[in-house]
Amino acid sequence: MRRHDHNIFLNATNLLICGALAGVVVAAGVFPAAAMSGLAAKAGGETFASLPGELKAFSSPQISRIYASDNKTQISQFYDEFRSDVPLRDISPNMRNAMIAAEDREFYHHRGVDLKGVARALVNNNNGKSKQGASTITMQWVRMSLAYSATNPQEVIDATVDSPKRKVTEMKYALQVEKELSKDQILERYLNIAPFGAQAYGVFAASQVYFNKKPKDLTIGQAAMLAGVVKAPTFYNPGTPEGYKEILQRRNNYVIPGMVEMGAITQAQADKAIKEPIPRQVRPVANGCVSVAKNMWGFFCDYFYRWWMSREEFGATPYDRERRLKSGGYRITTTMDVKAQADSRKNINDLISDKSRNAMLLAGVEPGNGKVRLLQANRRYKLDNKAHPQNHISSDPKKAKRGIRGTYPNTTNPLLSGGGDITGYQAGSTMKMFTMVAALEKGYPLAYTIKAEKQYKSGYIISSSNDAACKGTHFWCPQNSGGGGEGVYNMWTGFGKSINTFFVPLEERVGAENVVDVAKRFGIKFRAASDAVLAQPRNARQWGAFTLGVSATTPLDMANAYATLAGDGMYCEPTPIERIQTKSGEKLDVGKSHCSRATSKDVARAALDAARCPVGDSAQLGHCNGTTARATRGIVGHPVFGKTGTTDHDKTAALIAGTTSLVVAGYMVNPDYQNHPDRMSHQISNPAVWNTLADYMKGKPKVQFKKPESSKIAYGDQRRIPDVECDSLSSARSRLADAGFSVSVGHDVDSKCPAGTAAGTNPSGRTIKGGVVVIEVSNGKGAEKEKPGLPGFPGLPTKPPGRR
Repeated sequence: MRRHDHNIFLNATNLLICGALAGVVVAAGVFPAAAMSGLAAKAGGETFASLPGELKAFSSPQISRIYASDNKTQISQFYDEFRSDVPLRDISPNMRNAMIAAEDREFYHHRGVDLKGVARALVNNNNGKSKQGASTITMQWVRMSLAYSATNPQEVIDATVDSPKRKVTEMKYALQVEKELSKDQILERYLNIAPFGAQAYGVFAASQVYFNKKPKDLTIGQAAMLAGVVKAPTFYNPGTPEGYKEILQRRNNYVIPGMVEMGAITQAQADKAIKEPIPRQVRPVANGCVSVAKNMWGFFCDYFYRWWMSREEFGATPYDRERRLKSGGYRITTTMDVKAQADSRKNINDLISDKSRNAMLLAGVEPGNGKVRLLQANRRYKLDNKAHPQNHISSDPKKAKRGIRGTYPNTTNPLLSGGGDITGYQAGSTMKMFTMVAALEKGYPLAYTIKAEKQYKSGYIISSSNDAACKGTHFWCPQNSGGGGEGVYNMWTGFGKSINTFFVPLEERVGAENVVDVAKRFGIKFRAASDAVLAQPRNARQWGAFTLGVSATTPLDMANAYATLAGDGMYCEPTPIERIQTKSGEKLDVGKSHCSRATSKDVARAALDAARCPVGDSAQLGHCNGTTARATRGIVGHPVFGKTGTTDHDKTAALIAGTTSLVVAGYMVNPDYQNHPDRMSHQISNPAVWNTLADYMKGKPKVQFKKPESSKIAYGDQRRIPDVECDSLSSARSRLADAGFSVSVGHDVDSKCPAGTAAGTNPSGRTIKGGVVVIEVSNGKGAEKEKPGLPGFPGLPTKPPGRR
């Protein structure tokens, strides 16, 4: 006895159905609903009329495509099922005819149910012969529709289980569908939902995967092969030796002859189609960000993906958001500039190998809107092959001992944007910008002067055993990079020369907690746990080293923070989105730049004016007299601002440079081992930044930065400095203090005044109220040198008052 004969209920049901069919086949042509009512009564014990007749609305999963800012260059695609619906007019008639020949040759003649076929299949199956489905194209579409519209696992089972009840349900729905849709509408829906194997769902995907062409261009032989696969995609897989034989036979001996039988093609066309080759290998289908490694877009793609996954608009949970991305059929135009991305990669490759354990990272943001234009690194965004690894052993000795590999040359870590275990990297003196902004907000003008020392004894308390503590104390005593640097500085000159012992006392005056607050307003994320603790207001008061860049930041964070200056003080959340469209063409109001005022226009413009000094540009309001990346201005060829940054022992090297159109932040770091022994070189980081910015600015008009509306933020309350030449030091000190200045005694100079008396002041003429005035001490050597002045006017100052 055959095994299925043991199922008494199933056999009884089949016999009843067959009996019912024997009596209704003829009548069904005229009274299909009545005939099906009798069949349903035999099949399930519930009346045919009680079954639902209208399908739930559903949407089959669609590919979401991600494009660059040109809205043409496809960066990547995301999908659960590789499918993209196309209208029937864009599908070759060959494909339509082949599918009908393969699955339902009476498609245009029945009303959704082929009762003769059902009867034939039931009798055949009950006799133990090879299985016949007898499902029409309409019924197959109904079955897949029920599965896709299911709201729970049981509904999926009910829609797909091989049972008489399911078959009857499909019939009822099919009859109703045929009343509501035309045959062409049904065929279009079927061709777009059918599975074709090799991750391809729908005819568009199948055409791409098997033949790398559009559905409208399919030949007879190609269409016949695809139609033949649908019956059993795994069995008829041409990528396997057995599957190749089976699909070849099915195409040549069943589908193509069926097309001839239907009159869709001639015998001559059939003979030619039979000779067409069948592919033995299918085209791999890209999915997600790791599939774009060769185009060097992976880090930007990853940034987009993480942005999407963080947005509650796309779902309450990460699972919901990912499903929506991978099935929603969105057309997403990003902010990525294809040329800038390519140029930045070339600039990096010219300077450092992608096999280096040290990483050169570049991020570019457009001021005023937060649009991220580029994210690039000397890394390939891809997973390392565990079976045949390319990555080198980690440069971190502890990890190396355990055989852990580093992130070079392959990684999927968000090195530029942060996330996961990437908390960022110290960026050194680039952080001084936040101290300058805080000082301007507190009313200290750009012209505010401080006498910097080689070593400054601060009021910030640290461990007395720390090397940075003043000897025998617990006070932090920072020095300038390379030693020296003493003198009188204002914000133009102090920022231009990056004087530590200017910015630490400036930070003390405005309050370190206020400096940290500025950084937060400018978008700095304190991802490292220790930084997050120190950034709390009650702790930030003692975070003196913050101004020197000891906290972890990312290139994207800092590029956007400096872009806030060029954006007139408006902080815009960084975004990878230009627009998002649904598959129906509707634009979603998600991803637009969200901007808020981080500081006033005048503060932003004033700080930017001082920030022109480090990169070799000329300040509009003052005198720079110092630079740390002088070549930037000449290479970029546009008004430019920015700042370099270096940490202790050159463990990182950074440059941020920007125009009104783009701000680029470049970090050279070791992502795997922060305490590495290498010395990072500005000869790599600086050219990578300024060449990328220069490439982006080619052909663009030169736009000057705006000046503050009030000059007071630059010069403050200017006071005349008393003439104390030849006064005693005590008298000179008293007179200057009474005039409202902070007085300091400087070095000996040649002077006609008696030795030990005041030879003059630095500066002379006028300066800011409360600013530093240094008394120069005469050595008594009687020099009679003429004071420098404008030509023809001895003694007049060479510079406008207070603009040192």
